[in-house]
Parts: sequence; C-alpha cells; structure tokens
Amino acid sequence: MTPEAFNSLFSICIGFALAGALVNGYQAFAQRPAGFGLLQDGVAPKTFAAVPFLVFAAPFIIMRNTLRGVRVEARRLEFVMMATVIAGFWSMMSGTFFLMTLRAAGVLV
Repeated sequence: MTPEAFNSLFSICIGFALAGALVNGYQAFAQRPAGFGLLQDGVAPKTFAAVPFLVFAAPFIIMRNTLRGVRVEARRLEFVMMATVIAGFWSMMSGTFFLMTLRAAGVLV
C-alpha cells in the first residue's frame, strides 16, 4: 500500500470516527438522534451552531439513514452504493481537515 493510499484510508477512518463520536455525544446530551432536521428551525443561533456540527457529523448521519432506509423502505443497491461513496468522500475530507488541524496545532508530527 502506498503512503498516499494509507493516508487516505487513515483520513476516512478518522472522519467516520469523529462523525460517530459527535453524533453519539449529541444523542447522549440531547436525548434524541442528530439529523439534518437541525437546520429546519429557521434563522436562529441554534441553526447556525448546527452547521459546523453537521459538517463533521454528516458521514455518520448519511450512513445511518441509508442503512435504516434499506431495512425499512427496501432501497435499491444503486442508491446505497451512491450514498456510501458520498459518505466516504465526505468522511475523507473531514478527516483530512481534522488531521491537518492536529498537525497545525503541533499534536501530530
């Protein structure tokens, strides 16, 4: 495995782990699952605060909703594959940003 491929895989894993931790922390705090419905409260400080949260939590929410839709609605395989690719790419981007932030802060070398 090339170093670039390993770095991308590591970013995807970190992105999904960060998304899962954020969503589970939100659920423990708010006693309800996180979702994209957080943006439907109109113009309010709570809505603006939800945007950065959803940017990093989206891969987990997308996969949770996709897997739930497979069981409940019997979604087609093509839709599940497309959602998985989108969530994986989103996870790689958020994981890359998180790792770059840790490197800039001097936590990682």
